[in-house]
Amino acid sequence: MLKGISKILSPELLKVLAEMGHGDEIVIGDGNFPAESINQRVIRADGIGGAEMLAAVLSVFPLDAYSDPNVVLMRLMDRDVGKVDPVIWKEYEKIAKGKDANAELGNIDRFDFYDRAKKAYAVIATGESAIYANIILVKGVI
Repeated sequence: MLKGISKILSPELLKVLAEMGHGDEIVIGDGNFPAESINQRVIRADGIGGAEMLAAVLSVFPLDAYSDPNVVLMRLMDRDVGKVDPVIWKEYEKIAKGKDANAELGNIDRFDFYDRAKKAYAVIATGESAIYANIILVKGVI
């Protein structure tokens, strides 16, 4: 155990976060995200929710002040517009802006999100059950 570091940040995840450089991206995927088929570097966090993981990651991870957005959500599919309300987005925004003054949220199409996730440095596979709870973070500098 380390003092001052969230217990949900595993040694493997801390190593990955430390290895990442400016502009590298990490995905926090929900329980339905195809993490293993999207990316070669997957950190399992099955019993942890997306909001809890986002807060823990942002406690040690600077967002890129030069990327707009630096927090990227998966946009609703047309068939879900007006039918699905991803309430977790509001929670993500509150966490991101509370942890990093540079937080700028945006969203991209589902398949663009998948393409970007394939190029991400890593994917954290959480057990989050909310739909549309996938998020990409762009690393900045300290």
